[in-house]
Amino acid sequence: MISAPHKSSGKTLVSLGVMYNLVQEGFSVNSFKKGPDYIDPMWHRLVTGSQCRNLDPFLMGAGNCLDSFISNSDEKSFSLIEGNHGLHDGMDVDGADSSAGLAELLETPVVLVVDSQKMNRGAAAIVKGMQSMPPKACIKGVILNRLQGARQEEKQRSAIERFCGVPVLGAIPKDDALAITERQLGLTTIDETADAETIIRNVGEKIASCCDLQAIRSLFSQAPPLKTSQVKAERKAIASVSIGVFMDPAFCFYYPENLEALAKNGAELVFINALEDASLPDVDGLYLGGGFPESFLRELSGNRSLLRDVREAARSGIPLYAECGGLIYLCSAAHYEGETYPLANVFPFEMGFQNKPVGHGYLDMKSVCDSPWFAKGERIRAHEFHYSKPFDSSEIDAYQFEVLRGFGVTGKRDGVLRGNLFASFAHLHAVANPGWARRFVALASDYKVKGRCAV
Repeated sequence: MISAPHKSSGKTLVSLGVMYNLVQEGFSVNSFKKGPDYIDPMWHRLVTGSQCRNLDPFLMGAGNCLDSFISNSDEKSFSLIEGNHGLHDGMDVDGADSSAGLAELLETPVVLVVDSQKMNRGAAAIVKGMQSMPPKACIKGVILNRLQGARQEEKQRSAIERFCGVPVLGAIPKDDALAITERQLGLTTIDETADAETIIRNVGEKIASCCDLQAIRSLFSQAPPLKTSQVKAERKAIASVSIGVFMDPAFCFYYPENLEALAKNGAELVFINALEDASLPDVDGLYLGGGFPESFLRELSGNRSLLRDVREAARSGIPLYAECGGLIYLCSAAHYEGETYPLANVFPFEMGFQNKPVGHGYLDMKSVCDSPWFAKGERIRAHEFHYSKPFDSSEIDAYQFEVLRGFGVTGKRDGVLRGNLFASFAHLHAVANPGWARRFVALASDYKVKGRCAV
């Protein structure tokens, strides 16, 4: 695991650099990202050529994290986990859902990336605290990042190796040219970064020149075998329905497990580009994920024929599941940076964007009614990160959830309901909600058999 004492220390750059060099040497790499993140996994995938998996103890539970890690690892490949926030940051005071808790669960060695700015020997105190704080992560080495010079490096290196008993495996000088541009939700996506491959190559070369890659590589073999029962492979059902999935630069936030769960339950996934496709294909369901629709509102609003098709499909009773960006797409209009953009008008309210996050972090919700999607009393854990909210939500007739933690649509409610339509600001993970995909496919099958009926 690559982790750090606090966020924005350089974990992603070090992770990308280590993976890049392993791949360049001809090794296969399985990558994982701790926590609810869509963007870092895109960068991982660009480096390794394979799908990055999220491991989130809060959303998924410890057992599901362990199963997912085992299912997506193999003895012939290296497995690298990028932590999130600080090593010991988490929801629970005992730290079970922190990166340290995950490292303890998976018995994985940890390399700690320390932001060296404005410190000298005090860096050792930070590392020492990370070592002693429970859960006890097995810190095997430290990489110093954003160093100001050789004198600072020597003071930190000497103190860490003397007082913490772990080697300094790398010393990276401060270099603003290495940074990946950030936005309100973290790093920019691959689609929004024209020189992504050049950035990765530069990062890889810098890590190779500043870090002891042989020592880092040796840590992978120091993880002990995991003592667990073998995970059973699920048999994929024969596709019986088609579900259209918005997949483009505006809508690109999907957990791979969510898409896989739909396929395993009998759905053929048909990908739709909301920026370029002029019409909706013949599908039995629609899945509108999250992303950055605010960055593409002019193009989305200008694609009137697709907006019309989605509106008509919604009125016909098609099962439609939308999360965050998808919810915005379904509203009547979005107001952004002084402009108004007409959208699908499936729901009557207009959406506005604030300067600060409206909802940011984990959601804990309780279903207040039975619907085609969730049963009354069902508890759902999810996450949200949005700057948007409706100007007036009074016209919304029904909500699925009472929000126990988080904001959702109104601060108290989330999950807008109408017939077979469900739209919310919540991102849920299918591994922890296995009934979600089954219900989605069943609704699509119903729609396919019974045909369209106006909602």
